[in-house]
Formats: sequence, C-alpha cells, structure tokens
Amino acid sequence: MSNKEIKWLKWAKEIQAIAQTGLTYSKDVYDLERYESLRQISIDILANYTSIDEQIIKLTFANETGYATPKVDIRGVVFWDNKILMVREKADGAWALPGGWADIGLSPSEIAVKEIKEESGYDVKPLRLLAVLDKKYHDHPPEPYHVYKLFIECAIVGGQGQGGVETSEVGFFEENELPMLSVERNTEKQIKSMFASHRDPSSMVMCD
Repeated sequence: MSNKEIKWLKWAKEIQAIAQTGLTYSKDVYDLERYESLRQISIDILANYTSIDEQIIKLTFANETGYATPKVDIRGVVFWDNKILMVREKADGAWALPGGWADIGLSPSEIAVKEIKEESGYDVKPLRLLAVLDKKYHDHPPEPYHVYKLFIECAIVGGQGQGGVETSEVGFFEENELPMLSVERNTEKQIKSMFASHRDPSSMVMCD
C-alpha cells in the first residue's frame, strides 16, 4: 500500500468519525448540515479512490450512529501437533484463522469459541489472549473501517473438522508451509507471531 493510499484512506476515516460524532451530539441545525456535508465528503473520497459503489459505502461505512469507535475483529488461534488451524474462506478462496466481527452480548472469548465452531467444526476452550493489533499498522488491504484485531488462543476439546456457511475447508498447517492467506483477515507475519507466542507460554500479549 502506497503512502498516497494510506493518506486518502486515513483522511476518509477521520472525516467520517468527526461527522458521525458531530451528528450524534450536535443540536444546532446548521452544525448538523455541516457534519452531514463532511460525511458526504468522506463518501466521495472512498467512491473516487475505490471501485465500491457509492450506495454500498453509504449503507456500510457511513451509516453508523453514535460516537465513532473502532470495530473489533476476533480471531481464534488453535494449535494441534505444532500446526495451526486455518479455514478456507468462500469469499476469496484463501485461508484465515477462524473468526469475525465481535457480537453484542458476547465476550471476546465466547466469540472466539463460537466462530471456531461455526467455521471449523471444532469445540474449543479459550486459553489466553495473544495479541491486540491495530489493523492499520499491518500489511492488510485498505478498508473503510478502523479495526482492532484480537487473537485468542484456544484448545480443542471436541468436534470434528468441517466447513461452515462462510468456509469451505479446514486444515492444520506448519509454520513454514502456510497456504495462500486471506490478507484481508490475517497476514503471514501475524500467523508466524502466533507460532512464536505458542512456543513461549510466558510471552507477553502483543499490542499494536
């Protein structure tokens, strides 16, 4: 990702956050109009620099209300015989740690357990938090949201490997034989850092 891409995406996110927060707390009709104009500018930036339809941008990126905060993506990290569990995503045909957006009403560990079951077929128990990463500091493709990624190590207690609604295959991979990764969801560097944390149970939680 080039510096130019980083800048325009950063600007769009910041303008959207300012607009969303302003629309939430402002009472003055003229201020509300200005914040709505700012929101439209953020939409125009994304529509100009990406191939995403403007209506889709409005329905997703610019349709949230309340104080603007990062979204949370939770990934389950499961090892078996020194191999890591991954699932093949139907969306892009590439492989990722099982996981997804955080759900209201569930704790991070509960979400990891649920996502692993739904996407891989395995029953697991949570063990420990391995990392809290800000997606913008890693080699992911550009996207509209500001995302925090939580990686939670879990251990298999039952079930059997099988794909789910969003996944087509399940597999275990060695550190030096990783499949084609879904870089929107996880990078090679992140996967390798999970192996390092697994080898050292006393390692500190990675942050940022």
